[in-house]
Amino acid sequence: MRITTPPLPVEDCLPGLLQALETKGLAVLQAPPGAGKTTRVPLALLEAVHTGRLGGPGILMLEPRRLAARAAARRLAWHLGEKPGHTIGLTTRLDRVGGPDTRVEVVTEGILTRRLQRDPALQDIGIVIFDEFHERSLQADLGLALCLHARQLLRPDLGILVMSATLDTAGVAALLGGAPVIESRGRSFPVDIRYGGPAPDARSIAAPVTQAVRAALTEQSGSILVFLPGQREIEATARALEAQADSSTHILPLYGQLAPEAQDAAIRPAPPGQRKVVLATDIAETSLTIEGIRVVVDAGFARKPVFDPRTGLTRLETVPISRASADQRCGRAGRLEPGVCIRLWSEEAHARLPARTTPEILSADLAPLALTLACWGADADELAWLDPPPAAALSQAHDLLRDLGALDAAGRPTAHGRALEALGTHPRLAHMLLRARDLGLGRTACVLTALLEERDPLPAGAGADLRLRMRLAAGDRSGPGVAQGALRRIRTLAARRAGQLELDPREAVDADSTGLLLALAYPDRIALRREGIDGRFLLSGGRGARMREGEDLQACECLVAAVLDDTGRDALIRLAAPLERSRLEDELAGSITEEDILAWDESIQGVVAQRARRLGALRLGSRPLQAADPQAVTDLLVQAIHDRGLRCLPWAPDSERLRQRMAFARVLEPEGGWPDVSNEALLNGLADWLGPSMAGMSRLDHLARLDLVAALQGLLDWRQLKRLDAIAPTHLTVPSGSRLRIDYSDPHAPVLAVRIQEIFGLMETPRVGDGRVPLTLHLLSPARRPVQVTRDLAGFWARTYAEVKKDLKGRYPKHHWPDDPVGKG
Repeated sequence: MRITTPPLPVEDCLPGLLQALETKGLAVLQAPPGAGKTTRVPLALLEAVHTGRLGGPGILMLEPRRLAARAAARRLAWHLGEKPGHTIGLTTRLDRVGGPDTRVEVVTEGILTRRLQRDPALQDIGIVIFDEFHERSLQADLGLALCLHARQLLRPDLGILVMSATLDTAGVAALLGGAPVIESRGRSFPVDIRYGGPAPDARSIAAPVTQAVRAALTEQSGSILVFLPGQREIEATARALEAQADSSTHILPLYGQLAPEAQDAAIRPAPPGQRKVVLATDIAETSLTIEGIRVVVDAGFARKPVFDPRTGLTRLETVPISRASADQRCGRAGRLEPGVCIRLWSEEAHARLPARTTPEILSADLAPLALTLACWGADADELAWLDPPPAAALSQAHDLLRDLGALDAAGRPTAHGRALEALGTHPRLAHMLLRARDLGLGRTACVLTALLEERDPLPAGAGADLRLRMRLAAGDRSGPGVAQGALRRIRTLAARRAGQLELDPREAVDADSTGLLLALAYPDRIALRREGIDGRFLLSGGRGARMREGEDLQACECLVAAVLDDTGRDALIRLAAPLERSRLEDELAGSITEEDILAWDESIQGVVAQRARRLGALRLGSRPLQAADPQAVTDLLVQAIHDRGLRCLPWAPDSERLRQRMAFARVLEPEGGWPDVSNEALLNGLADWLGPSMAGMSRLDHLARLDLVAALQGLLDWRQLKRLDAIAPTHLTVPSGSRLRIDYSDPHAPVLAVRIQEIFGLMETPRVGDGRVPLTLHLLSPARRPVQVTRDLAGFWARTYAEVKKDLKGRYPKHHWPDDPVGKG
């Protein structure tokens, strides 16, 4: 086998690496950017396999991105004097080249997990290489966990090599059971790092980046690599730079969804005598060799998807990069000669950056991982992880898979679940594909799936309506502003899906069914417009959602959101399609439930009972409920009383007095088991003491029928009822023969209001509470005007009566005022 490669820094560590794989079958290689690990290591392993030093017929190398996989395959093949498809193979979702002579296959990470499901032992593979593992993608973590499990149970001879530029090698080595760590010093030229001032605002990053690039073009030689968060910022910066760039400077974008030809143009060296400015996302941090770069301008941000298991939605966040990422980016400037790295943040801010990037497994939608593990036949805690999948996100994923019919109640994969896994796309989309095939909409679903998996072919501002894109992708034409590369990939993917599902080629694409198909994939994202508010929706999953002002779909009554950005109070709908209510209810009848709803209606001050038809949080309609649960009605009425307070009850004098007597008894005999009849206690105990009396009542005006005396008496047993009459009599008969009511409104001091003349002959203060509590006597004139208040009647007669008598005798001369009020005469 003839392999021609220039001397690369990683060469020095190859003997140790081969020795580790030969003896242990496991190894960790740490090599800085530019060391040549992606290019040289697979070829060195291929030589060792060819000479018999290492076993296994084939080598599988995982790359984190499609662009990196294509570039690596091309470079490896070039060193063998070939093109990909012979000794070097390439497999991505869109590319598949290889044959019987293929010995090294470069794949994107998701390809490995699907291959493991088909062949858990990887019989045709001797070594699996995880390249650029420091990026810690979800698929890389999952692929490594599955390979380690397969090695433990099925293939103890399976070689595993983890390669990275910046990585916690000790942690990975421990995960691999104490695998040897091989380090390459690499070869790089010094890079002059220049810091800026305060970090720029991520929302308006294009202006400071443009200014920094223009200065670098003036002050520095060589081509420039610029790191930006995403496509939007790349396009804005490109427009600003192109406005003033001369003919010798090429402005070239580089991001994952860019057409392959445009990506290749960014990677190639600039023509002699010219320079290029490559505007890239973090795709250019590792894996790629971008020729001619001497200057790096780093905005310091990256765009990352963050999944919220509470809402089931993913939001894109623009976040500061880690120090490890900053080092990777900086290293791009020193590959060929001394370089310059311009960081648009201060050195102090740099020290505050996180050391490493958060692994994707900690912030991603775990539904695909959960289905893969279920079909693999292992729980997450049975596998080895650097960072185990979070429990909340994994639980949410299991709930979704059960809703899709992919898992049974015990968490085992159903036949439908295994069929979803075999399709190699997100379980939501796989479910849609299979259901759509049964509905005669298979080709429509294939186009829709491809659209959702790939970059939007329409430019920004084209609106959220997916039907426009469906008609474009299903046709054979294009239009102004359409991303041609994305459109070609969408059509290619759709055709492959149609072949995978063995669909009738004569089946037409029905763009008007887009909303229905989305409802099959995203039943939790079916949305009804909020009443009277255009552009505001409620999702069936319970989340609020909104559309940008001016969207054609904002007045739509019912739609299904395919892509949402979970930001702010309401998620922003980026892509959606309308759905007719009648079609929703026909095709999703199995998901619609009926629910008896009892609710308080403020307009009628009462309980309304309805039988509602619901789809998740959405209420599709209702009808009056004739036989409502009486206890539930009572509970709502009780709550309404609680909210308004006891004043809404029909208190009458007799019920108020009974309540006061009971309060007096509780004060008199605190250990006697008397009920608490305070406002707070009665409010909190409404259901117990008043609920039984409210049968048949549903409105506040029905409360007029309440017998509160009977309800309060229900709090007392027969002994207490009898005891209450003894210690808190309602009336007292005075010497005049009158039977007067005792006032217990103050439970500590009951009051008897009586005219002085009616107690002539009464020496001592009358008492209640078994003689323990003297009544407070409010002594009145013949006209019932207050004269004196006392709890000591004998003292009043002895010390005060004489003076009071003079005054009263003057005002009421016709009345008898004896000198001895307690004597017989």
